[in-house]
Parts: sequence; C-alpha cells; structure tokens
Amino acid sequence: MRRTLNFSRVVMTICLCIAGKLLSAGNLSDRNNKFTEKKLNLIQEWDKTFPENDKVRHSKVTFYNRYGITLAADLYIPKNAEGKLPAIAISGPFGAVKEQSSGLYAQTLAERGFLTIAFDPSYTGESGGEPRYVASPDINTEDFSAAVDYLANRDDVDTDRIGILGICGWGGMALNAAAIDTRIKATVTVTMYDMSRVNANGYNDIMDADARYELRKQLNAQRTEDYRNGSYTLAGGVIDPLPDDAPQFVKEYYDYYKTERGYHKRSLNSNDGWNKTSSLSFINMPILSYSDEIRSAVLMIHGEKAHSRYFSEDAFKKLKGDNKGLLIIPGANHVDLYDNLQVIPFDKIEQFFNNNLK
Repeated sequence: MRRTLNFSRVVMTICLCIAGKLLSAGNLSDRNNKFTEKKLNLIQEWDKTFPENDKVRHSKVTFYNRYGITLAADLYIPKNAEGKLPAIAISGPFGAVKEQSSGLYAQTLAERGFLTIAFDPSYTGESGGEPRYVASPDINTEDFSAAVDYLANRDDVDTDRIGILGICGWGGMALNAAAIDTRIKATVTVTMYDMSRVNANGYNDIMDADARYELRKQLNAQRTEDYRNGSYTLAGGVIDPLPDDAPQFVKEYYDYYKTERGYHKRSLNSNDGWNKTSSLSFINMPILSYSDEIRSAVLMIHGEKAHSRYFSEDAFKKLKGDNKGLLIIPGANHVDLYDNLQVIPFDKIEQFFNNNLK
C-alpha cells in the first residue's frame, strides 16, 4: 500500500515538473509574441482634398491591428487643447482614403475640441497589408478597434471618452465594431452602407439565391484566374468616362471621386478599385447580426435623397435603447455628406459626442 502511494506521489511530482516546464516554455513564447509595427513611408506634405485648418495641429501617426497590419492615420488636435481630451476615430467612405472625406470630418471635429484620427483601412492608402486593395468584414471591423487601442494608450486621451465615426461602407463597420467593442462609448454613422447586404442582395435587394449562386461562380472563377496569373484583378473604380445614361447616384460618385472636388491618387474609387474577389467574404458574413446588442449611444445620419437611405433606416430599426437616433438631412444625396459643409450637420454631431462622451 505504501509502495503504491509513494509511486503515485512520484508520478504526480513528475507530471507537475513537466507541466511547469511547459508553462515556462509557453510564457517564453508569449514574451516573444510581441506586436511590431512595420515602418511605412508616409507623405509628410499636405495632400488632402480640403484646406488645412490653422486652429488644429496635424501630424502623421501609425498603429497596428490584431492581425499585425500597420495602419497609417492623420492625427488632429485642437491647438488650444489642455489635459485629457475626448477622442474620435474616423474612416470611410468605402474605397476612399484619409485625405478625402474622413480627414475633413476629423479636422472639423478637432477644431470643435476633440482629438481625432482619420485612418486608412488595412490594405489601402498609406496603411500596410498585402495583397493590396482587399476588403474584409472582419479585418476592417478590427481596424476600428485597433484605432481605439491606439487612442486608449495616448496620454492626452480620456480612455472613457472614445467614440468612432464611419462614413458610407465604414458606417456599417462602425456599427459592427460598436457591437463588439465595449470601449466605444458613442458611434456616428454617416450615409451608411451595409456592405454585406449590398454584396449579397444587390441594390434594393433585387438578387435572389440563384443570382447569388451565379455571382459566387463568377467570383470563384476569378480566384482561379488570379492564382494562375499570380496577381489580383481589380474591379475598377468609379466608371470613367461617365456614360450619358449612368444612374444618378453614379453621376454623384463621379462628381466626387473623379473631379478636382474629391479626386485623390491613392483613392481606390478615384482609380482602379478593389480586388474583384473582395466581395466573396461579405456575401456570407453579415456584419450587422448583433447590432441590436449595442448598448452605447448611436447616431445614424443619412441624406433624404440618397439612393442608400434604406440601409440606415433598416439598420436603425434593429437598434435598441433610448440612446439611439436617426437624422435624415432634407434634400441631401449620398455624396453631399462626404464634403458639403453646408449640409453635414457638424453641430448635431458635436452635440451628440459631447453628450455621450462624458
């Protein structure tokens, strides 16, 4: 009996020693599993589609997301800032860069007292990630949370007063991020697109299961061709030259992305567009599945005349709580809310963030 007991103790001791060594090795592995930023070649001169504001300090910053992709951002701080500030991370529209609409929003809100960043999503603009020009419902949602990581670790940011703002397709990503990330205290979406819905169903939900099947066949055939060629075929940006019979909303996109008003050399929509196969993951991965569980404040803004208005109206119906709002701007189309300072309700946005980033 004593021999059996002693033998058991020996076996237990050996197991504990082995487990200790494994844990030690695991800890060593954890110590080596560090976040690292890839050095990016950032343009330092002002190359935005909007003029510089002398009431705001501007600089370039980088941060990394959970997938190891280094993101580039423009940081805007009010020149009279003191102490810890409320902060807002901004991105969009879908296929734009931070030198366009998101930068305009960031600079304007910085003038109004917020520390802001406008960032290029993964695989686009000055941000890292290869191959280029890929969109992902997961990674692009993560980009917003990575921006919150960065803001929450700045000495001049109040970590309990961080919000996000998403424009167009990044409005949908912002809602998805708000459903995941409890550090986000307030979310604004502007002229929001649900990229999962539009890819899976087409505009106004005209696609059925057969149409989706045919789309999948086309996109998977494209995958085969891309692999054979060793490169990714681009879908093309906003159509150019613009046909006379183009839909009105396409004409509006052209007026922003293809003219001096909003053209930028790094913008996907201004040039050759996303990889064709980027649509695949959106078809089967609805990004707003848990938006009804968002407990923090949300303000959704859309133009009355926007072709995309139904995205915001339907998404708003799913939200719960008395801290959610939908604001329809009379007479405004989708693109008006990109850069039209006479239309964008900055007073309302400022008030919303002030009320909810307390």
